This record gives sequence, C-alpha cells and structure tokens, in this order.
Amino acid sequence: MSLSLEGVGLAHANGRVALSNIDLRVQPGERVAIIGPSGAGKTSLLRLLATGQRPSSGQVSVLDQQPWQLSARQRQRLRARIGLIHQSPPLPPRQRVVTAVLAGKLGQWTLARSLLSLLHPLDSAGAAAALGRLDLAEKLFERCDQLSGGQLQRVGIARALYQAPEIILADEPVSAMDPLLAGHTLGVLNREADSRGLTLLASLHAVDLALAHFPRIIGLRDGRIAFDLPPKAIQPAQLAALYANDQLQATPAATPAPQPIPHIPRC
Repeated sequence: MSLSLEGVGLAHANGRVALSNIDLRVQPGERVAIIGPSGAGKTSLLRLLATGQRPSSGQVSVLDQQPWQLSARQRQRLRARIGLIHQSPPLPPRQRVVTAVLAGKLGQWTLARSLLSLLHPLDSAGAAAALGRLDLAEKLFERCDQLSGGQLQRVGIARALYQAPEIILADEPVSAMDPLLAGHTLGVLNREADSRGLTLLASLHAVDLALAHFPRIIGLRDGRIAFDLPPKAIQPAQLAALYANDQLQATPAATPAPQPIPHIPRC
C-alpha cells in the first residue's frame, strides 16, 4: 500500500478542524486528483501524507510505514522516497535551474556529493532530460529569478521527476499556467507517473483538468471526503454540492492555499 489513512483527523492549534475522520487507501501506481473548494482541507491532507504534519487522531501509513513511529532519521529516509511539487516552489532566486532540478536527489546522495553538486552540477544531462520533458531544456543554466511563475512550477515538476521517487504529492502544480499549458503539463506528469509506476496525488482547483487527466477523483469539503469516484461516475449534482457557495471550481489558476506543504530538506 502506498498511502493509507484510517480515521484521521487534524485540528490546528487555534482549534479549527481541518480534517475529520478521513479513511483513504491509495495503491502503488494509482493517480488521484483531489478537488474541492478553498478551505476544504486539500493542502492539509497532502501535508499529512508528506509527513510534514502529525495527525491529531487516527493512523497514517506511507509506503507501509507509520511515519510517527519512526525515529527522526528513519522519517527523513522515508521522506526521500516522496517527491513534493509545490504551488510556489521554494527555489532560491539566484539559484540556477540546473541546480534546482538536481536538488531532487539531495536526499539520496551523500553529503559530500550534495555539496559538490551545489558548486558544480554533477548531472547536467539528467537535469536537461527532466526539463526537456516539460519543454524547458533551454532554461537549464538560467537563474530562477529570470523565470515566470509557470516556468518555476515546471522546474519544480522536473525536480520531482529527476528525483524518481515512489510517490509524488503535488499541491496545485499548474495554478500559474494558462489552461492550455496546464493541460499539457498535467498530461506529461501523468504519463511519466504511469510509465514509471509512481503513485501520484495532486490537488487541483480546476475540475475540468482533474476529470480529463486522472482516473480517480476525490472530492473534499469541510475536511471530509464527499465522494471517491472515477470521472465518468461523478454527477453534476455532486460537483454542485461540493462547490456550493464557491466560485473557484472553473478557474484554472486559483487563489493560493493558506498553508502550503512545507519544504522538507533532503539532506
């Protein structure tokens, strides 16, 4: 089992309940989109699965391990097997794109190799290949602060692909892209996940993109799972109920979530 949650709840320090009684199982190689209005708990769910936050109740299992029963070192090794794609990738502005992509392997490299790669890229060809899948190979040696928001998101995706993890967790990975580029990028990400047998979970505000690119859709509202269905089984009434009083479901680039998945150092 790639991911499993049993009776999971999450309450923030201020008492606000973000998730309530979540039961979820994701098999190795599954590709799942999580949809729902702002504040539904999508990012909180990904934070738990990324082992960036501990649940208030229930049990979380990631790659057949229970993260919060592991030592800090063991949990760090587990995190190295998880690829994170952020809505706003945590990339230093002056860092070169090649270095940003190669950082995907920091959790798997020795400290000496990691430090050497920061001074002199050790696998420029590998970074270029990952970027090439996303039509960004020509940006290999540019600085991150020279890129647009959509290009930075694609660099973040390239870094996760270069990492070659067992699970990819993506939080609004195409929110800064126009609809055409967003669809193309999600197609690339899904094909890569499918060909490599990776487990992929992505939170998306754009319902049309979720339905077009993912074989399993989870609707989340008020911290609870409203439905868990293949796209063809989802009825218009279910989507209407999911997004009642919310105007973002048709918007390809939505307002950023207030609590992004934390950047977890890889070394």
